[in-house]
Amino acid sequence: MRVISRFASQRLDPTRRTELFERLVARSAERVDGRTPLLVFDLDGTLLDNRPRVVAILRELADHWETRAPDAARMARCATATGIRYGFVENLKHLGIDDPELHLDGFRFWRARFFDDAYLRHDIEVPGARSFVVRCYEAGAAVMYLTGRDLPKMALGSFASLRDLGFPIGVVGTSLVTKPRFEIPDDEFKSSVASQLERVGPVIGVFDNEPANCNVLLAAHPAAASVLLDTQHAPEPPELLPGVHVVESFVF
Repeated sequence: MRVISRFASQRLDPTRRTELFERLVARSAERVDGRTPLLVFDLDGTLLDNRPRVVAILRELADHWETRAPDAARMARCATATGIRYGFVENLKHLGIDDPELHLDGFRFWRARFFDDAYLRHDIEVPGARSFVVRCYEAGAAVMYLTGRDLPKMALGSFASLRDLGFPIGVVGTSLVTKPRFEIPDDEFKSSVASQLERVGPVIGVFDNEPANCNVLLAAHPAAASVLLDTQHAPEPPELLPGVHVVESFVF
């Protein structure tokens, strides 16, 4: 899931990335004042690569446009996961679709599907993600999936996706935490729950693809390793706080 990123120069090299992940696996086995250590993972862009979901929607959009805009339909069918970038309209432009009316129509089409349980089956794991989470869980850590996905439309699909991809879920020591309502901004939601994570256990690691969330979680849990998955993130991200680690995958 490599992209051109302003944080590319801050990425850990393979040796240091391995050291970080091995350290967290080791800490997963250590009880802290008799309590189980907790690792917190975001989903989209962190553990899960949702670009195939976008491609699947573009293929459906191509069918939708077949009669109305056959040239745009042909362009939409050319989409590949490796070419997907942040922002659906940006993807349409990148594919060569420049009509503002099609941008509006396409965005509405995408929005009605992207945030829906039925489409989460297209997601795949970020390289190495499942193996790392399993190792930490089997070592003894509790695992929380803390996501900006919402409870009404995406919780069941998220559970099924994690299960089908082999992540520990639905067993003792795991939890899936979603937004109660779609309308809540993701950063606002994570800021609101950051201080509550200790109710589960002492936080030893937090992983997110949004720099702002990495900063918030590190500020709330300064003893934890805060890790930015440098995949895709919202435009104009803040600078990272000192101490946030940057990686491009979970391979180690």
